Amino acid sequence: MKDTQQQFEQIIALCRDLFSKKLQDYGPAWRILRPSSVTDQLLIKAKRIRSIEIKGVAMVDEGIRSEFIAIVNYGIVGLIQLEKGFVDKADINNEEAMQLYDHYAQKALQLMLAKNHDYDEAWRSMRISSYTDLILQKINRTKQIESHHGATIVSEGIDANYMDMINYAVFGLIKIEFGDE
Repeated sequence: MKDTQQQFEQIIALCRDLFSKKLQDYGPAWRILRPSSVTDQLLIKAKRIRSIEIKGVAMVDEGIRSEFIAIVNYGIVGLIQLEKGFVDKADINNEEAMQLYDHYAQKALQLMLAKNHDYDEAWRSMRISSYTDLILQKINRTKQIESHHGATIVSEGIDANYMDMINYAVFGLIKIEFGDE
């Protein structure tokens, strides 16, 4: 499991680097997004991955890897938006945005470690396309919860679904970056 934690941290560092660079370009403009809009962004990214997987070719010069990175980053943005709410204009600076990013990346790591312990690294036997399908399932669940204004009877909330999407995307990136083991 030590390799898994190390690989997870390397993937998060890759995602964090892009997030940081985009912050330099745009600032935290994403603060205006309502959680439902974040969910729709996640849907667009996951559907594109699935489309590329099925068709076997991408017409735009970004592949599955970049979309999984976007899912990690939008998942973290979603968690931030759930905590802080949405605003009409950016209300945090880049440093605060990175601190929030690191906080939620660490929470995702801790969740992955706990689940990975219990499931004994079952994710390593899965196909990348299964991560895509599971992310899409989590998005559909999230949209359902959003249509109920966040209320659930027995299910986990939107935040748990965002966390799972982040972790499935990281698993996909680990397989892309490090290969099947």
